[in-house]
Amino acid sequence: MIDYIFSLDELEYFLLVMSRMLGFVTAAPFFNMNNAPRRVRVGLAFFVSLLLYHTSLPHGTVVYHTVWGYGMIVMKEAVVGLLIGFGAQICTTIVTFAGMTIDMNIGLSMVSMLDPTTRENTSISGMYLQYTTMLMLLVSGMYQFLLSAVTDSYRLIPVNGAVFGTDHLVWSMTRFLSEYIIIGFRICLPVFAVVMVMNAVLGILAKVAPQMNMFAIGIQLKILVGLMILFFTYAMLPGAADFIFREIRIMVTRFMEGMM
Repeated sequence: MIDYIFSLDELEYFLLVMSRMLGFVTAAPFFNMNNAPRRVRVGLAFFVSLLLYHTSLPHGTVVYHTVWGYGMIVMKEAVVGLLIGFGAQICTTIVTFAGMTIDMNIGLSMVSMLDPTTRENTSISGMYLQYTTMLMLLVSGMYQFLLSAVTDSYRLIPVNGAVFGTDHLVWSMTRFLSEYIIIGFRICLPVFAVVMVMNAVLGILAKVAPQMNMFAIGIQLKILVGLMILFFTYAMLPGAADFIFREIRIMVTRFMEGMM
């Protein structure tokens, strides 16, 4: 028979554990998709928190003096979960940046689609790369790593024990921005290089045969060649997904170090 009796201190501690998990589910990739019902996300956070509370978390007491003080502790735990999830989420935007760069080079920068997961307008190539990369990340076990990371955070950062190091968090974001541009450019490099060579060839043809409308010809050729290069470089996407997965691990680790 299951014993449902619990004390007020246990309830307060469990709510803090769940606050961090709710913040993580709200910000982490794959878990924060808008097409997933909110009840499912809340239920996932509740049951994972319940399992952690009864299995691996050391039980403790929360020291506070007023309701406002307890509310501040709840907000602190929610921010910890949000930062852990945000550290992984920003890494998945690298492929969106690469897709926007590709569309800008092949002439599809004015074409946009509504992404049902984020409910934002995004480029065609960006959506293609994002969904393909996300699928590969899921196959490689990204969700397991994220759940294990937020589980380990309770051991590394105890409940009500987070210390936000602003300097370390800012340094982590600065390092990420440089890596963001490098990895994004490496993803779109094949299309960028081929289009650059094509522009050079079209410029030479415009001088050799000025009677030809190279602008009209170039638009069609860029789209056709760009889509062909995307098709032929599909085999490179597992390597790009590996880059992003590695970056997710680095950023989650850095953000957790900035709160220890």
